[in-house]
Amino acid sequence: MVSFFSQNIILIYFLYGLAFFIMGFAVLLESARTSELKFARALRPLAVFGLMHGIHEWGEMFEKVLALTQNYQLTVDEHILRVMWLAGSFIALLIFGTLMITTSPSTAAPPRRWVWLIPSTLTLIWIGGVPLLNPFVNTPHEWLILIDVWARYTLGIPAGVMAAVGFVQQQRAFRAQGLTRFGRDMLWAAIAFGWYGIFGQIFTQRSVLFPSTIINNDLFSNLFGIPVQLFRASMATVAAVFIIRSLRAFEVERARQMNELKEAQMREAQQRQQLQSDLLRQIVNAQETERQRIARELHDETGQSLTAIGLGLRGVQSTMKSDLALAERQVIELESHAGRAIDELRRLVSDLRPSQLDDLGLVAALRWYTQEVESRTGIKVTLETQGKHTLSPEINTVLFRIAQEALTNVVRHARAKQATVRLCLEESFATISIGDDGQGFDPQRELAHRNHRVAWGLIGMQERATLIGGTFSANSAVGKGTEVTVVVPMK
Repeated sequence: MVSFFSQNIILIYFLYGLAFFIMGFAVLLESARTSELKFARALRPLAVFGLMHGIHEWGEMFEKVLALTQNYQLTVDEHILRVMWLAGSFIALLIFGTLMITTSPSTAAPPRRWVWLIPSTLTLIWIGGVPLLNPFVNTPHEWLILIDVWARYTLGIPAGVMAAVGFVQQQRAFRAQGLTRFGRDMLWAAIAFGWYGIFGQIFTQRSVLFPSTIINNDLFSNLFGIPVQLFRASMATVAAVFIIRSLRAFEVERARQMNELKEAQMREAQQRQQLQSDLLRQIVNAQETERQRIARELHDETGQSLTAIGLGLRGVQSTMKSDLALAERQVIELESHAGRAIDELRRLVSDLRPSQLDDLGLVAALRWYTQEVESRTGIKVTLETQGKHTLSPEINTVLFRIAQEALTNVVRHARAKQATVRLCLEESFATISIGDDGQGFDPQRELAHRNHRVAWGLIGMQERATLIGGTFSANSAVGKGTEVTVVVPMK
């Protein structure tokens, strides 16, 4: 049996290297994808280990092939390079195991420098121990075997054990997330790496370094009837199969994320539909309230003035026959009543839609409205403008209504002493912002509750901006004033 495997050692090395190389390549492809699983953060060192270790075993395979076909023996430098390559693969596996352990949900994340402590320490032990081994050997060949054994003892065994521990912790994480079948894959990968690290690396070439003087390749062949390389290849195959199987957890995670995203979009659509319904109801209520205000003002002010004018004209008609001087005074008084009625109508019309907005543009309308607010409320309102680009009538109307709503909120709720309206007309964008020094509020809380005039004002401004492709933002804090900003494209 041993003779059979010895004759096919080249095939064993090929399969050994192939298993780890395929594993490393598959893991490398998966590591390029984003994932919230902590397992994904440690994949790249595992991919490096698989690729490097697979290439190392293929290197040993070609060494056997060259020795059989061309009687070629590696030089000392080539042997050293091979051992360094082997040590590099073990270091990558150490890093993987360390990351798996330190990023496990069951452990608190240590500072970044501690993550590299174990790999760095063991690497320094291996490098520092190499010169100390010189006195124990007599030939370069014995020294090359010795540093190979030293690398497997100081790096290979700890790397396999740490990888196994990391896989065990990850299988617990998978089970906690409902990914039970992938947790089983992790457990089998942990078993494979544990056996590979302990039994696969403790049975080395015979050297002067204890315990390789007793526990070595010859002992393994005598005990089990197969070369240790076949055992390593078997563990590599098992590990590769179950690690590649476990990578499908990312597909499951992505499917779960897509479902969660769809559900979130549906909830958002429902919330937006509900918000639009609430906003429409508020708009209808606001329209009815505005109609009531207009009807009341027409009845109380303009209607009374017209009634007084009508009664006065009747009085003038009867007075003209008896006292022309009195009739003249009455006509002058009626003229004053008519002037006040006209002023009231103009104010009412201007409140509905200022003529300046259609005749002179947005800047003139804002200047008139800010002066109107200042004279009516006593709040100092400053208008700052920049740029002279022409806006479309639709954008003019939206920006004016947003400024009107924002200043209405300032007057009714802010308790401010001054406010500033800034309008910037650039080539591509128009920006308007309304800020005050009032008491401020919490925008998130207001928008969440939607039970306050401020909240519906904010929502209305946001909807107006969205309708013309703009963006709306409200910055406020309790006691620090408020500033709302709208940016809309010029076209």
